[in-house]
Amino acid sequence: MRFTGKTILITGAGGGIGQACARRLHDEGADLVLIDRDAEALAVTQSTLAAPERVLVRVQDVSVEAEAAAAFEAAIQRFGRVDGVVSVAGAMIYKGLDALTGQDWERIMAVNFYAAAYFTRQAFNRMETGGSLVYVSSIHARQTSPLVGPYAAAKAALTSLARTAAIEGRPRGIRANCVLPGAVDTPMLRESPNIKAGLEVLDPQDVGQPQDIAAVVAFALSDEARFVTGAELVADGGRLAKL
Repeated sequence: MRFTGKTILITGAGGGIGQACARRLHDEGADLVLIDRDAEALAVTQSTLAAPERVLVRVQDVSVEAEAAAAFEAAIQRFGRVDGVVSVAGAMIYKGLDALTGQDWERIMAVNFYAAAYFTRQAFNRMETGGSLVYVSSIHARQTSPLVGPYAAAKAALTSLARTAAIEGRPRGIRANCVLPGAVDTPMLRESPNIKAGLEVLDPQDVGQPQDIAAVVAFALSDEARFVTGAELVADGGRLAKL
């Protein structure tokens, strides 16, 4: 199995893409540190995994910088090392640019972007034998829609962070890549006011499943991707190709 003996941290592990990543990586042998602010959602994720002794659960707010250091310390205390980080945690707000407040921008940037930056800093200082960082961005980083300005900006910032991390991480043996999902069948998509109002129209063939994204994340983390760094891996069923 590709991840036997490796420890992977996953933020936003309580559902959707994060939960699918946890299941995929666990099935392939990884020891996991699952992070989410929703304790009940984390418990559901943990219940789907076959070997709980290989799982550490942490209920925390990833937008708080000190929590990233605490998560790395707990992972190393439990498993002795960290080999990869998957930054999935995300938040959305639906408001026009004429209505967004500074607090709105700060909240969305904190969860979607700052949190990934905090975990990147810890990875650079604590992953002594190298490893892999995967940032789950979105095709909103390239082609967006009305009322999601902060989310799109944060996801675009993640792609830039990945490129910088790839450059600075290379001497440390750390690879960094972005995965850009399109529409994925998660609560965030199903509850989207843009979809309900018809501002975003989706072809059913363009809607993927969380496990589709988890497969790409697993590849990016794995040694099979040893020559892949600083890349944007689009997984959108061809949606961008049609825009």
